[in-house]
Amino acid sequence: MLSTVLKQKVKQAREVWLLLDYDGTLADFAPTPDTILPDPGLVALIKNFTTLPAVQLGIISGRRLAHIETLVPLDGIWRAGSYGLEMTSPKGEHIEQIEFSAVRPSLEQLKPRWERLLAGQEGFYLEDKGWSLALHARFVEDRLAESILNQAASLASETLSTGKPFKLLGGYKFLEIAPAGADKGQTVQYLLNNYALPPYFTIYLGDDDKDEKAFPVVHTHGGLTGLVSKQDRQTAADFRLETPAQTRQWLKDLYSFLQG
Repeated sequence: MLSTVLKQKVKQAREVWLLLDYDGTLADFAPTPDTILPDPGLVALIKNFTTLPAVQLGIISGRRLAHIETLVPLDGIWRAGSYGLEMTSPKGEHIEQIEFSAVRPSLEQLKPRWERLLAGQEGFYLEDKGWSLALHARFVEDRLAESILNQAASLASETLSTGKPFKLLGGYKFLEIAPAGADKGQTVQYLLNNYALPPYFTIYLGDDDKDEKAFPVVHTHGGLTGLVSKQDRQTAADFRLETPAQTRQWLKDLYSFLQG
């Protein structure tokens, strides 16, 4: 259900920026990160917003951009992969916030070391996103997952100790090495600073710690944020939805209100 504050803000805005995470927010998690399962119902829902001239919609994901373009094959929206390191604009322009050639050589050094670490270990999944490398251990016993991920973090620190601008991203049985600029907060700042036309109102929905980086930025610009989580945990978000199914219903309600 839409809040009174949100409705008032939307009415006052020249533009509404609706920025959405994908996995865990719009859709349930896939069996593996490289599983690409487009959902026609979700695509249709997002397409509805492209018919509203006052709405700028963006998908900001940790997935590689090619995945998001396949999952959401729509013109007229922003699609940001690798936390915003690579994007396509509503007009189809490709934007890279840093040079890929400055990133990939270091990852090529680390990748075989991580592969050797995982050799013979069941349940682990090494995802090569191009701009980053990620280890998933969701289906691994807790102590083993912790041990392997800690070793992977040490290998990353050793391999990338030459001053390259990389950082480690964590999560539930998850580890990722990514460029320092892989940050959803920075991506939101970039979009609003360079493309938003005031007075605008921003809404951001996301489900994890990567999205928490964006929440304070949205607040700085006078927007509202929503966390998608079954757990009532500590967050900077203004409201909470429990599941991607609830997110979709909330978006349907928003679309109906914007049409009105």
